[in-house]
Amino acid sequence: MPLPARLTGLADVLATGAERLMFLAANVPAMVGAYSRHRNVAYGSDRQHHLDVYEPRGPAPRGAAVARRPVVIFWHGGRWIFGDKADYRFVGAALAGLSCVAVLPNYRHYPQVKMPEFMDDAARAALWAVAHADEFGGDRERVYLAGHSAGAHIAALLTLDPSYFAAAGRRVPRIAGVIGLSGAYDFLPLLEADVQDMFGPPENYPHSQPINFVRAGAPPMLLVHGADDVRVLPKNSSNMAAVLHAHGVPVTLKLYPNVAHADTVAALARLARGRASTLADIAAFIANPPV
Repeated sequence: MPLPARLTGLADVLATGAERLMFLAANVPAMVGAYSRHRNVAYGSDRQHHLDVYEPRGPAPRGAAVARRPVVIFWHGGRWIFGDKADYRFVGAALAGLSCVAVLPNYRHYPQVKMPEFMDDAARAALWAVAHADEFGGDRERVYLAGHSAGAHIAALLTLDPSYFAAAGRRVPRIAGVIGLSGAYDFLPLLEADVQDMFGPPENYPHSQPINFVRAGAPPMLLVHGADDVRVLPKNSSNMAAVLHAHGVPVTLKLYPNVAHADTVAALARLARGRASTLADIAAFIANPPV
């Protein structure tokens, strides 16, 4: 039986405020870069239904289809309870630096909503990004779903379970790949009361697990995890990679030694890229997806 993930509580996550300080420090260098940031674009009616688009500046003309850029939609982590796209400006800047159009959505959190509502938000944001890709020089045929921690869970589940796009009344867009950083994919049993509630009732728990929806023909995946992660255990990614491989789905698994939960995403910040090879691995995956 797969080992459950340890999804630590909010008090543990914010115990010293160190991560908040990390975001502030990471975002200072990201405020200057070869990109245009389109802030707080609405994709729905709720105050959380807003996203930021990071459009690379450069020689690629918008009218030339051959020069259109990959689109990466990145959902933030925060245990499905907290977090904000503004904290991840360094992610948008890093992806724009790879000549990708980066889309960073907010979504409703627990306890305002439970699953499937935040997954419905994710589907709506993804559909908006696909529909508007060409306005920012993006290629709607090369759309990647990505995220960190809870955001990686959202990206993987949205890719593998078509019910969320169906609920939005739209067909599943072409997804070129999934990029998951420290993601929760296989985390039963649910041990914390709030997590049990957000994914409940108990008969619905299996629907929360991306690993249960793996199928032949799914898009390729890059799964990045720190070997020293004690919040979301590395077995989430190794178990997921094994099941993807068993179904013939191309997968690249990167387990970084001496790397903790937040380090995988922090390594996208300009001042912290020595922590892990996250940015280089994302660049390689987008340039040459596994087959």
